[in-house]
Formats: sequence, C-alpha cells, structure tokens
Amino acid sequence: MTTVLYPGTFNPIHNGHADLVERAANLFDNVVLGIATSPHKSPSELIVRVKLAQEVLSHINNVEVVGFNSLTVDFANEIGASVILKGIRTVTDFDYEFQMLNMNRALQPRIETIFLAPSEENSYISSSLVRQIAGYGGDITQFVHPSVATALKNNEIG
Repeated sequence: MTTVLYPGTFNPIHNGHADLVERAANLFDNVVLGIATSPHKSPSELIVRVKLAQEVLSHINNVEVVGFNSLTVDFANEIGASVILKGIRTVTDFDYEFQMLNMNRALQPRIETIFLAPSEENSYISSSLVRQIAGYGGDITQFVHPSVATALKNNEIG
C-alpha cells in the first residue's frame, strides 16, 4: 500500500487543495494531508485548520488529516509515506518546490516527490489571496468550503 503525504500550512484550505487531494486519492492507497505548524500562529489555530480540513475532506475515505511540527521528510518517514505530493500552479512554485525536492532527497533518499498541476478552474487560487479577499470583506465562497468561509469571517484562522 502506497501512502502519499500532501504537506502544507493550508491557511486556509481552499478548493484547489481539495481538488488535489481528491485526485491523489484516486492515485494512491492512502493520502495524508499534513498540516504544518506555523511559526507565527498559535497552537490553537493549527487545531482549527486540522478540523476545517477534516470537514472539507470528510467525503474521501482514504484521506487522513494530521497536524505536524517537524521537517516534512521526517514526518513522511514517521507515517510511512513513500511519496510527497506538491501542487504546482506557476513557474515560481516550481522553482521553490524543485529546490525543496532536492533538499528532501538529500535528507531522505527513499522518499519521492511528485508534482500535480491544479485543474484550470483552481489554478489561480492561493491561501494568501483568499485571506486577503476575506480581510477586506470580499466574497470568498467560490474559492473555499462554507465552513472555511465562516472561520475566516469569524477570525478563527488567518
């Protein structure tokens, strides 16, 4: 059984993330959405981000959502993942993620990294843009699950 780790801060999880998880769930036996701690955020916010992701992804049977506070490759090793999944929207994303791929490979050679491009309708969505729009009171409902929109509106995350 192959386990893939899809790591990130997911602050917040949006439709592009959910789309990649759904597609990964069709490719791998187990998908772990690993939500990393954020150095500038409180531990309670990690709990909220984990709960929101669990709600957004609850319809997918082979997905588990877990918070973590370690190097991504160490966490992948800990959960038995042989693959790390990264979403790539732009050339800038690729440049950064390719550098991370090589660093992770140096640290844990047995763990592979694969890239998935988002579907066209999600190719422009980013967590930072969603937070920015929400911060100005804009309508983010087309980009995120309703529970995420509510959490942002109530300043539970962000």
